[in-house]
Amino acid sequence: MKVFVDANVLVAVLNKEYPMFSYASRVLSLNDSPKFDVYTSPACLAIALYFSEKKSGNALARNKIKYLCEHIHIADTDQNTVNKAISNKKVHDFEDGLEYYSATASGCKCIVTEDVGDFYFSEMEVMKPKEFLLKYLS
Repeated sequence: MKVFVDANVLVAVLNKEYPMFSYASRVLSLNDSPKFDVYTSPACLAIALYFSEKKSGNALARNKIKYLCEHIHIADTDQNTVNKAISNKKVHDFEDGLEYYSATASGCKCIVTEDVGDFYFSEMEVMKPKEFLLKYLS
C-alpha cells in the first residue's frame, strides 16, 4: 500500500513532538515493510526543513532531512500536479492541493496527516497517524 505523509507528520518526527512523535515515527518506519511504501512531496520536505531548522539549526536539520529522504519515497510535483491543484475549485489551500495531487500521481491510497480537515476535498482516505496504525496494523 502506498501512503502519503503530510508535512506535519514529518515535522513531528524531525522535532520529536510528543505525543504525535510516537505515531508519526511508526508510520514513517513502515517504509521498511514490504506491505507499505511511504511517500511525501518536495513541498512537505521544504516545510519540514523550515520547522526543523527553527529547533535544531540549519546543519542538523539538513542532516535529518537527508536521512529521511534516504528512507522514504519522494512523490513528483510537476506541471500537471500544479495545474490540477490550481484548477480544482474545491481546493482552497494551494499547498494541500499540491500534496493531494502529488499523492494521487504516485498511486497513494491514503494521506496521513494530523490536519484531516485540510483534505476535505480528497477522494482518497485521509487519516491521523494513530488511526492509520490502528486500522492497518491491528
